[in-house]
Amino acid sequence: MLELPPTADLAWLFLAALSAGLARGFSGFGAALIFVPLASAVVGPQIAVPLLLVVDGVMSAGMIPAAVRLAQRREVMVMAIGAAVGVPAGVWLLANLEPSTIRWSIVLVVVVLLGLLMSGRRYSGRPGAPLTILVGLVSGVFSGAAQIGGPPVVAYWLGGDTPLPLVRANIVAYFVVSTVLAAVSYLWGGLITSGVLLLAAVNAPLYGLGVWAGSRMFALASERTFRRISYAMIAAAALAGMPVLDVILRGN
Repeated sequence: MLELPPTADLAWLFLAALSAGLARGFSGFGAALIFVPLASAVVGPQIAVPLLLVVDGVMSAGMIPAAVRLAQRREVMVMAIGAAVGVPAGVWLLANLEPSTIRWSIVLVVVVLLGLLMSGRRYSGRPGAPLTILVGLVSGVFSGAAQIGGPPVVAYWLGGDTPLPLVRANIVAYFVVSTVLAAVSYLWGGLITSGVLLLAAVNAPLYGLGVWAGSRMFALASERTFRRISYAMIAAAALAGMPVLDVILRGN
């Protein structure tokens, strides 16, 4: 029979879902950087990663039509070429590495990517097809393995003079494509199970609430506030998701 996790673990998942939804609605990315480290601490990465994909795919669907209309479709599709190779490679890593190895790897990658974002370093050259495909490949590996493919894409697209709303639309549109690729790969690898779907059903409302609230926060925040809030949420999630803190934070 399908069973939900213990009450304390379920509450932790609810907190992770709400926080990740806020980041997703607010910035267009960042949900995985928050949700995966936190959720992996109670259900393991092989469940947390496909769980986020299912929940996010359903509850953020309302963001898609406006983003697709606004996005630079050619740039998005060129990047998706790289993701088509990178996502399956990342899914293979998720399915075959030890959970503890994956958790520490996720925390490390999140910290490195956060440092990249906070450093202000951006690609300032002219976006060419080969480099765009390479960024899509790297993002695809991170997406397949942990759904954390956002920062390479953000650092790349923020490098030019593209307005922030357009960058956000490009990010959302690109992750529509990468989500489809990941869903097919997870199904093929047996990672989307009935247990994952049950957890998705109970966590989706809080995630959806977070997306709704975050979308409205985006309209009110300055670009500086936008960045600071996103960075703070990601840093807190990386810290709380460290396996060494499981006993302190969750008593296990």
